[in-house]
Amino acid sequence: MNDKLNAFARLLEIMDELREKCPWDKEQTLESLRKLTIEETYELADAILNNDLNGIKKELGDLMLHIVFYAKIGSEKGAFDMADVLNSINEKLVYRHPHVFGEVDVANAREVEQNWETLKLKEKGGNTRVLEGVPAAMPALIKANRIQEKASGVGFDWEYKEQVWDKVKEEINELCVEIDAIDKDKIEGEFGDLFFAMVNAARLYGIDPETALERTNLKFISRFHYLESETLQKGKDLKKMSLDEMNEIWDEAKRLERL
Repeated sequence: MNDKLNAFARLLEIMDELREKCPWDKEQTLESLRKLTIEETYELADAILNNDLNGIKKELGDLMLHIVFYAKIGSEKGAFDMADVLNSINEKLVYRHPHVFGEVDVANAREVEQNWETLKLKEKGGNTRVLEGVPAAMPALIKANRIQEKASGVGFDWEYKEQVWDKVKEEINELCVEIDAIDKDKIEGEFGDLFFAMVNAARLYGIDPETALERTNLKFISRFHYLESETLQKGKDLKKMSLDEMNEIWDEAKRLERL
């Protein structure tokens, strides 16, 4: 424990030095750090997807630096400091885990999630709506998943997860109707409904939709890179190849993935 506390104390001391003596660090504001924090978060997400444990360690350090940086700026403004930040999360964790720090009994993780959402509402006097805590700027796919998690947390969910597939089929049928009608605005709306239903299905089956889609993105990139490389080696122009020729190399890339 002492090693961890000493390392954290050293980071705080380094931050104080940087803020005082480094021209770049002295210029930073809460607003200027925001986009950099988002970038660091995505870099951490990449390391997690790649199961790069060393990379995860490094990216966590970068994010920790940002947290300390924000706290330092907050202290300069007289608004909050690192102790306030840590005390706030400590109190929140204790309050929202009465099954650990209190006498509440829970049967499973599902009940923990439901209690969490209920307690969040109580923290604000019960006046905050369930979905108000979802950031407006959150990417749509992640936002859809978070919306559904929050709604589920207060009991608005399917009784059995298998029921979601009827909803998916319903949305596909409605999309097909609008495609036949050639109504672009309604087609877009139905695509959104279908995506939302699929995100819901992923959640119910314990799948993170963002991770699932990113895995497919990376798989497509890998196969397409193989297609480009093989085309160049054969002295062909990708733009002049037939779809059948491209699919033959594509299938070869798929076969190699299974080896």
